[in-house]
Amino acid sequence: MKRSVLLLLTFFVVQALYAQDTNRIDDIEIPVKLLPYSNPLTDTRQDEPGVEVAAEQSELDKEILRRISDVYRIQVLAIDAQIQGDLVQAETYINQAFGSIQSLMDDYPEVQNNRRFAELYRTVMAEHSEFYGITEARREVEGDVFEIQEELFSEQDDWIAEGYALPDNLTINKTEVPLIQNQHVNRHLMYYTLRRPDVMERWLERSEYYFPMMREIFEDEGVPQELIHLSMIESGLVPTARSWASAVGLWQFIRATGAVYGLEVNWWVDERRDPVKSTRAAAQHLRDLHDIWGDWYLSLANYNLSPRGLRRAIRAAGGVEDYWAAYPYLPRETRGYVPGYIAATMIAMNPDEFGFDTDSDITPYNFEVVEVDGLMPLEELAKAAGVTLQEIKDYNPELLRWATPPGGKYPLKIPTGIKEQFLAAYQEIPQNTRASEVAMHTVSRGETLGYIARRYGTSVRALYETNEGLSSTIHPGQRIVVPVAPGSQEQIASNRPTNSSSSSNRRNTRQQVQAPANTSPATYTVKSGDTVGHVAEWFDVRAWQVRSWNGIGNTIRVGQRLTIHVSNQQRDYFNQVNDLTYAQKQELERRQRSGENIYSIRFEGSTTTPSDTFRYTVRRNDTLGSIARRHGVSVAEIQRANNLSGTTIYAGQSLIIKR
Repeated sequence: MKRSVLLLLTFFVVQALYAQDTNRIDDIEIPVKLLPYSNPLTDTRQDEPGVEVAAEQSELDKEILRRISDVYRIQVLAIDAQIQGDLVQAETYINQAFGSIQSLMDDYPEVQNNRRFAELYRTVMAEHSEFYGITEARREVEGDVFEIQEELFSEQDDWIAEGYALPDNLTINKTEVPLIQNQHVNRHLMYYTLRRPDVMERWLERSEYYFPMMREIFEDEGVPQELIHLSMIESGLVPTARSWASAVGLWQFIRATGAVYGLEVNWWVDERRDPVKSTRAAAQHLRDLHDIWGDWYLSLANYNLSPRGLRRAIRAAGGVEDYWAAYPYLPRETRGYVPGYIAATMIAMNPDEFGFDTDSDITPYNFEVVEVDGLMPLEELAKAAGVTLQEIKDYNPELLRWATPPGGKYPLKIPTGIKEQFLAAYQEIPQNTRASEVAMHTVSRGETLGYIARRYGTSVRALYETNEGLSSTIHPGQRIVVPVAPGSQEQIASNRPTNSSSSSNRRNTRQQVQAPANTSPATYTVKSGDTVGHVAEWFDVRAWQVRSWNGIGNTIRVGQRLTIHVSNQQRDYFNQVNDLTYAQKQELERRQRSGENIYSIRFEGSTTTPSDTFRYTVRRNDTLGSIARRHGVSVAEIQRANNLSGTTIYAGQSLIIKR
């Protein structure tokens, strides 16, 4: 009897705790305030007087933690959808989580050192691999430069020789970016000349191949030519280099910044790996950073670090915009970045004086361009050129798959001097060797719909849409129609980033691009407090797309009408966005980030409309001005809503915000 009573009591306690925990989870509210959306080049937020660096860092940590929490919620929804057999919804959540961690790395490069984020990264990647049947080990980095950076940027200094001096016969070149010598630069000079001269030897050899092309582009863009040496410490001059944070290419562009400069990235191509296109984008990016900072050292630091992180270091150093003053407050990698550039440039401009042999017969990077059809197998193109498949890939490192992208003609790079021979052989390639935009796949043992979708660069949703009556359970021998991944919206360019306008007007306007397939135009009228980033978030597109579609830069004005191309399936939802208040739009964004499907929401009655009035708890260092700007209202409106006669507020105070 006692045992029965004890079991009964235990049952009720567990049930109560479970109910309490369930309510706690359901009641968790992600703050309406989202991360500030900033241009990858500059954070336009105005610094407020009295902001303490420690308090700002604490708030930043909270924001990162909130976004980590959001991704974990999406992961749970993805697993639940798989349990229910809804693979289309599961794929949506998995890719949403995948995109969210990449976005977090884009916004905060320094998050890579966050242990919680590292665990999240492994969790998301594991689920992504499981869903798409990826069995091979994922390479987190590609390129020898990252192992070198790990050693060079470490705190281990036992190898450093005391009293290092520059070579006696060294003539410091006069450069626009000063090549100064101090203890930090000496550390890198010792590494490249005493500890690991083999590293510098490889870089110098590769530089003879790529630098002539880079000098020509940097001169054309009006950027100091010595800055081409930055590519040495960025990638070790390896076009296919890939960092842990998914920065890619000779110049290590993250996807967001590359998009700003027109670099096309899709399943078929990644122009960040194209030596010519990425170099032009890098020259333009460095020039734009110098326009912002007016100082090359700070511009270089901003190339490596988010503008938010750099400004925080500057404030910690007393507010003076000086790289060496901010040096102690920078992340470890950025502390070594500028000294590493200076040291590499000194050596590369004076290799003989530093004891490096420069006698080589390396032919500089050069090629001819031929127009070939889409979906042409690279193996057939290599045969037509009389070179190996690897050589074709080396000339075209931007090509990611077995064939050229579908669509129009593709500008293929081939060795110089063989163009006529290639074109003659190209005409003889049999028609039946060319790929098709639709494939018939025969299911093999152990394959899943996710695996098949990934193999052809398509989605599980596309498989369901193409195969009527397709079940989530497939069997060996089953035939499935697979649409291959689409190519670029724009015709691929031969010598400039595909999505960028010409150099002469790129800084003032963006090339207006065609609307993506299966989309409809929606119109949005800019309101007070809106930014391009906000508009992009509300319409589920990227900021660079908003700029491209409307031929604008980062500046928008109240009353300006913007055209946004939205999915036909969600057109009714997005057509409502223009009439919503700022608070409503931010509330919807919050709900979507927490994993809710918001596209079915309609704003015809008050029951589904987020409230125009909400309470805000004042945080440390808040001012009425900063709160008003954050929520798109005026200081006077906050004062009226809260019966305030002055502007004094205190941390913990609850304010009514009316929109």
